[in-house]
Amino acid sequence: MNKPFRRRDLLGIRNLSAEEIIGILDTAENFREINSREIKKVPTLRGKTVINLFFEASTRTRTSFELAAKRLSADAVNISVSSSSLSKGETLIDTALTLDAMSPDCIVVRHSSAGVPHQLAKFSKAAVINAGDGANEHPTQALLDAMTIREHKKMIKGLQVAIIGDILHSRVARSNIHLLTKLGATVRVSGPRTLVPNDFQHFVEKNLLVATNIEKAIEGADVVMILRIQKERQDSAFFPTLREYAIHYGLTQERLNLAKPNAIVLHPGPMNRGIEIASDVADSSRSLILDQVKYGVAVRMAVLYLATGGMPIGE
Repeated sequence: MNKPFRRRDLLGIRNLSAEEIIGILDTAENFREINSREIKKVPTLRGKTVINLFFEASTRTRTSFELAAKRLSADAVNISVSSSSLSKGETLIDTALTLDAMSPDCIVVRHSSAGVPHQLAKFSKAAVINAGDGANEHPTQALLDAMTIREHKKMIKGLQVAIIGDILHSRVARSNIHLLTKLGATVRVSGPRTLVPNDFQHFVEKNLLVATNIEKAIEGADVVMILRIQKERQDSAFFPTLREYAIHYGLTQERLNLAKPNAIVLHPGPMNRGIEIASDVADSSRSLILDQVKYGVAVRMAVLYLATGGMPIGE
C-alpha cells in the first residue's frame, strides 16, 4: 500500500521521490475509470474549492484541471487574469493574500515566469499546484506522459526515451527528465545546438545523454517525445527558418523507423504539423497524443485529491 502523500503543494517533479511519483500514478489509474462512466462524477471533493489562476493561454491543461475538479465534485473557479486586479497593478503577493482570504482549498497556477507557484505557495494556506512556470517545470504534464508510457509499455524502468526539439525553453522536457530518470529510464535529448543547454548533462545525476543529432537520439528508442517550439519564450533567432527546422529536426516516418518497431510517439501539444512532426506520424497508430490528453484528466484528479489531503490509492 502506498504511503500518505505528505506534501501540501505540487511545485515540481525535481523534489519528488520515485515512491511519491508512483503513488500519484497509481492513484490516477484508479481515477481513470470515472472518466469512462455515463455519469462522470464522484463526491470525493464535495465542499472543496479549486481556483484556476492562469497567466498564460492554455487549452489542455486549464480544461483538464477544471474537468478534474468538477468530476470530483469540487467547486471550480476560473480567474481571467486580463480582467482581474492584476491587470490594474496588484502584486502577485497581494493577489495571493486576497485569494487566500476567500478560503480556497487549492490554487492551480500557470505563469510565464519561473518560480511564481513557489512564491504563491509561501503566502497561501491553500495547496498550490504548478500548471507550468516559465521554462522551469510542468509536473502534471510529466505525470500524464508517464501514465501514457506506463499504460502502453507496462513499466518505465529500462526504457530508452528520446526527447527532441526545443530543450532549452521546455518545462515539459525538464519535468520529464526528472521523472523518467527517477523511475529508471535512460533519456536521450537532441535538437538544434542553440536549443540544447551546454551543461544539460549536469541537470540530473544519471541516465541523461545529449545526442549530437536527432537520428542518434531516436535510434533504438522505445518512446519518442517531440517538443513544441517555444516561440513565445525565444527572444532571438535560434534557427534560420521553420522550414530548416522541419528538414533537420522534424519527426518524419523515415526518422521514426530508426526507433524500435513498437516505439510510441508523444507530443505535449499544441502541435505544429509539418514542422515538429509530420502529419502522417502524428495521425499514425504509434502516436498516443490523444491518449496523453485523456490521461491528463485522471492525473489531475489524482493531484487535486492528494493535495487536499487524500491518501494515495494503490493499484
